[in-house]
Formats: sequence, structure tokens, C-alpha cells
Amino acid sequence: MQQDGITVWFTGLSGAGKSTIATELAKILRRQGYKVEVLDGDIVRKSLTRDLGYSRADRDENIRRIGFVANLLSRNGVIVLVSVISPYRDVREEVGREIGNFIEVYVKAPLEVCEERDVKGLYKRARAGEIRGFTGIDDPYEPPLHPPVECLTDRETVAESVAKVMDKLEVFWASTALSSAQL
Repeated sequence: MQQDGITVWFTGLSGAGKSTIATELAKILRRQGYKVEVLDGDIVRKSLTRDLGYSRADRDENIRRIGFVANLLSRNGVIVLVSVISPYRDVREEVGREIGNFIEVYVKAPLEVCEERDVKGLYKRARAGEIRGFTGIDDPYEPPLHPPVECLTDRETVAESVAKVMDKLEVFWASTALSSAQL
């Protein structure tokens, strides 16, 4: 039986826990036999979008390119887990409309918590003026207005956050099964 593809888009500040949740969710879904692909913003920037900088236009183009790949995969029956800051609401909404089967997950943690978790030292460098246009410091992050899933990673365990996303996926699969049964 062919699985229905979907894109789960994890958005939030650097250090909020997007990649951690996506990676754990991917392990669970693969154990259950699903085809899953993870598109992590840091990895994508090293290959598909290495020609882009961090201006507003370049960030939007980065998200559109990732969205294009996610759309190709999901329309071919893959569950795509996208883990990328994607700071601007309008381009996230645009990508969601294009993909269709799309769940936005807001991975939320206070800025100070994200700074404490910063293993790469990016926040420290941004605060020192070494990095300009860093999301959350001197460039805005626009949170989703009504995210279908919100993971509060300063208060939840990874397992609790993953469970929230799994619950939403199960609702999606139930609705697509009903739609298929009606055909």
C-alpha cells in the first residue's frame, strides 16, 4: 500500500530543538516502516543552497528551494521532516500552500534558553557583532500565528514534543484514509 506523503515543517529559533525533534521522529517513523526524509537547514545550506547568503531575499529563496524539494518528495509518498529556522511567516505560508499536505510545527523556546543550548557559539558571535543579521538577535523571527503543533521545548521532554507531532500525523492519516475510502 502506498503511503500518503506529507511535509512536517519545524520552525523556530536556532537552538530551539527543531533538529532534535525531527531526528527522533524520523527514527520512530522508520521503525514503523514509513519512507522518511529529513531536510535539515544546516545540511541543506552546505549543498543545495550554499550560493545563498542571509539577506531577506536569500533566506526566502532558501526556504523556497527547500520547499520545492519537500514538495517533490511528499507528492511521491515520502514523509518529509524539514528542520529549518525559516524566520519569515509569509514565505512559510507560501511554501505550505504549494505543498498542500503540510503541517507546521512551531518549536518554541525562550531566546535565553536557545542561547544556553548554543553548541556552535553562534549567539555569542552575534552578540559580539561578529555575525550580522542573526535571527533572534538583530534579525526578526516571526512565529506562526496559529501553528497546528507547538512544542514548548523548555518545558517538554523530546518524547513529549515528538508525541505531539505524531498525534497530528495520525489525524492526517485518518483523514486521508477517510478521503480514500470515499473515492
